[in-house]
Parts: sequence; structure tokens; C-alpha cells
Amino acid sequence: MMRVSLPDRPGSLGLVASAVGSVGGDINAVEIVEKGDGVVVDDFIVDLPPDRLPETMIAACQHLDDVRVEWISRYPEGGGLQSDLEALERMTADPANAAETLVSLSPVVFRSHWSVLLDVAGDRVSTLRATTLAPEFHTANAGPLTPFETTHRCDLAAGWLPGWAESTAVVVPLTRDRVIVIGRHGGPPFLDSEIARLHHLAELIK
Repeated sequence: MMRVSLPDRPGSLGLVASAVGSVGGDINAVEIVEKGDGVVVDDFIVDLPPDRLPETMIAACQHLDDVRVEWISRYPEGGGLQSDLEALERMTADPANAAETLVSLSPVVFRSHWSVLLDVAGDRVSTLRATTLAPEFHTANAGPLTPFETTHRCDLAAGWLPGWAESTAVVVPLTRDRVIVIGRHGGPPFLDSEIARLHHLAELIK
């Protein structure tokens, strides 16, 4: 997955697509993540040939005027433009486990590396559900995520947990004592539009 900022004008998307194709990239999907002030932020889902490095695609795109590759990373297989709708359908089909469903799907829906569902009872914190790459949160190490009462973005410096590199996360309360947290290793930071989508799905669980 490659996140790119480009000018909001006719032809810009085609130029980026041509640059990706020039190094053998096959674009599977493009999604507008944010738009405003004459700039569009797009997520490109791209297949590259085994003999091509992602750096070749970055270089091809950044040779274009006013185009910047914000971030690139391997993307969980199976993601796509309908991921929000599919998540909603699965949550609706099993409302008693809607929170657990959202946690399990968040790495694809929000292109995050991990997701957790926390139980927050007073000053005590425990992990109810977590995806494979998520840290094990508990009372002693959950401080960097606070406050749990409001939806917010967390920028976590290297070493925020022992052995963990710089990360970015979003905290969204579901109920008075349950919170969902999604995170990325290194970036990119979650945009306002992504946070709004997660908050909306969390509201549906309530």
C-alpha cells in the first residue's frame, strides 16, 4: 500500500498511475483518503514484480511535480474499497460480538498493523481481544494511550513499550469500560477522515 499526496487537478492521478506502471507496478485499487486545499491524499494498492523493490516505485512517483509519497508498506491481503461496508455487515450479523469483529477487521479496514479491545475498569486495564501483532496492554503499560474517555490520536515515541519502535495509534471509547485502539508501526499518522470512520463504526457498536 502506497499513500501519495498529489495535486487536486485533472490528470494528476493518471500521471501517478503511469509512473507506477513504468516500474512494473499493477494498481489493484485507488481510494481517496482525504481531500482539501488543492491536494488529494490517495491510497494505492499495488502489486510489484518479485524483482522490483518498492523504492523504484517511490522514485518514479516523486519525480512528478508536486507529488509526494507519504508512506509505503506491505498491505494485508484481502483489503479493498468495500472494506468499511463489509465490516459493517459482519458487525450487524453478530451484534453481540460487534466490538470483537471490528478489532479483528481493523488491520484491513484501516490499514493498521494491530488492533486491541481493552477493558478499562477504574484504574485497571486489561486486554479483551487483540490481533496477532498487537502489544499486550495492561494496567502498568497502558498510560501512553490515555485518556480513554475521548477519541484521540497518539504519537508514540520509540521505546514507548520495551523493544517497540515509534508508532502512531488512535484510541476510541466504545462504552464506559471498553476501548478500541488501532496502531501502525512508524506511520503514516492517522488522518482525520480515518479517525472519523473508526469513530462512526464505534458509535454503531454503542
